[in-house]
Amino acid sequence: MMLSPNEVIDQCPIMLNSSPTGTMSRSNLNRLALSATLHCLAGCSIGEILGMVVGTALNWSNLLTVIISIILAFVFGYSLTIRPLRNAGIPLPRAIRLALASDTVSITIMEIVDTSLMLAVPGAMSAHINESLFWISLAASLVMAGLAAYPANRWLISRGRGHAIVHESHGSGEFTSGK
Repeated sequence: MMLSPNEVIDQCPIMLNSSPTGTMSRSNLNRLALSATLHCLAGCSIGEILGMVVGTALNWSNLLTVIISIILAFVFGYSLTIRPLRNAGIPLPRAIRLALASDTVSITIMEIVDTSLMLAVPGAMSAHINESLFWISLAASLVMAGLAAYPANRWLISRGRGHAIVHESHGSGEFTSGK
């Protein structure tokens, strides 16, 4: 049975104080949003780079290269969230639900921006992996993707969603310590 994003989020209880961000200060909120964005960007980048390199090296079509890059970005993005949750003793089904609830919006934004920029830069998709245009375009598109996802991550965290769910689930205390 496929759950909607809201159903996934609703199945992930959040233990916050009465306000959406508990006692979190603005600087802590910004820091957590940056950390969440960089975390998602790391997973997306691994998958995106791997997909682009494989697709380009094997001379796949742009469409196939983009599809495999997006799939790998989501796989690696979710994996980087699931692994520490599993290490914290969270059962796999719950860890998957938490990863879906915390990362889907961020990864989706990153993939839309990254893919759009790669397709928009003249010659980027046809450049080979030994050409600087390939790497510069890919790096720039990933940086822009991270910048685009940061405000969404901040907004989600400020409302007890996104990576706030993950931090509460493995007891980081980010929302209740006031540090």
